[in-house]
Amino acid sequence: MSRKRFPEIIELIKSEVKPALGCTEPIAVSLAVARAAEVMRDKELAPERVEVSVSANILKNGMGVGVPGTGMVGLHIAAALGVSCGKSEYRLEVLKDLNEDSINEAKRMLNEKIVTVSLSKTKKKLYIHAKCYNRDNMSSVIIEDSHDNIVKVSYNNEVVYKTENTSLGEIEGDRKFKEIRDYNLDVKTIYDFATNATFDEISFILDSVTLNMALAKEGLENNYGLKVGKTIRNTIHSGTFGEGLLTYSMALTAAASDARMAGCTLPAMSNSGSGNQGITVTMPVIAAAEKLASTREELARALVLSHLIAIHIKGFLGKLSALCGCVIASTGAACGIVLLRGGNYNQITYAIKNMIGNITGMVCDGAKVGCALKVASGVSSAVQSSILALDNICISENDGIIEKDIEKTIKNLGSIGSVGMQNTDNMILDIMVCK
Repeated sequence: MSRKRFPEIIELIKSEVKPALGCTEPIAVSLAVARAAEVMRDKELAPERVEVSVSANILKNGMGVGVPGTGMVGLHIAAALGVSCGKSEYRLEVLKDLNEDSINEAKRMLNEKIVTVSLSKTKKKLYIHAKCYNRDNMSSVIIEDSHDNIVKVSYNNEVVYKTENTSLGEIEGDRKFKEIRDYNLDVKTIYDFATNATFDEISFILDSVTLNMALAKEGLENNYGLKVGKTIRNTIHSGTFGEGLLTYSMALTAAASDARMAGCTLPAMSNSGSGNQGITVTMPVIAAAEKLASTREELARALVLSHLIAIHIKGFLGKLSALCGCVIASTGAACGIVLLRGGNYNQITYAIKNMIGNITGMVCDGAKVGCALKVASGVSSAVQSSILALDNICISENDGIIEKDIEKTIKNLGSIGSVGMQNTDNMILDIMVCK
């Protein structure tokens, strides 16, 4: 593989792997509202009323998840916090300056019913339109396609900023935005990059260890959500779970998800716009590295592989889909574990096929504390798939959606998740909205 592609692959990783405080769907709403509020304040006006309309998938993934530091769930409190403390320059850490005063101000806004959230008629999977009002004045911000991709900012129907070809242009400047599939990645290219890039080029990926391990420790030490990770790790259950890599990786990953989904104020290193996917991509690999006493460089290479595999697969599904994101993220983790244990390219493709042949049907029924259970299931499958792959055991191309060619197999998964399960996604949303 030519090194000429290395810079753009590094660019892709940095654009898709970034810190996020709180579940990214509510946080994206906070970001849109924060930017709209800033436009209003630039005119020396204070937002008096907030209206937010969102796509169905944003609504589904924002209804039941905890918003950091508030003890509350949902998009209404996220929108209110966008006004009371949000700073768009922080991007997916928009609520980083959260404090008791800003929480109380946000709760006041909710009590006075000046924040409304509605379902948009858009066909886009990821879409947020935030409006702030002061008497007859209105500021408006639209985010679409990516959680921090602000594409339009306006004030009183005058366009302040608009773009359809840049990502984060409003916040970062006009950096060219490309869809994931525009990078023309494949598993072989990813493997070659992960094994041949210099350590200096990829050492930045170790930041995901720092952030996500802190979340895992928080989840293990305190009582968040369903306490899935803490329960698995509890020595009382050692006779059931054991003390090996399977238990340790499940516990670490689920604990980080427990903390994050229940509103922990620590950020996660996200992947493809999802903190849970970032956690699931990294924690099983970190657990394996600890058990194997791997070097920092070995861990960095495995994490790069894991992150990129997840990003590559996600490119065929879109940011939000009916397929649970932990299926994709844990597939990346399985590949990382294989690499840490000395596996080769063929064995990495075996791990992917084993994962796709196993938990493809896991649906996404919204972001919530129960996601920690799905994360644990995904990690369990990742460890199993990696061990089988290292023994050169691979699910047959005659089975289900598995093909001899690994890229065709990944495209099959993408078709099922993005097209085949659309009716399932609609039905899940109907059930959730009617509860």
